Amino acid sequence: MKNSAPDYAIGWGTLALINAGLAQSKHRRAWVWFFLSLLLGPIATLLIVLLDPLPAP
Repeated sequence: MKNSAPDYAIGWGTLALINAGLAQSKHRRAWVWFFLSLLLGPIATLLIVLLDPLPAP
């Protein structure tokens, strides 16, 4: 079975939502990481996982 572009778009969008949630849990701006994830995908995931959490506001 051949994967189509919509399948990749759904996965990429889901990853962006997950990264936004990860960013929010580390006290970072979720919307910034959402858009970064749309551009960078798994690289953004790696960055957000490796970054230390910011101090709580």
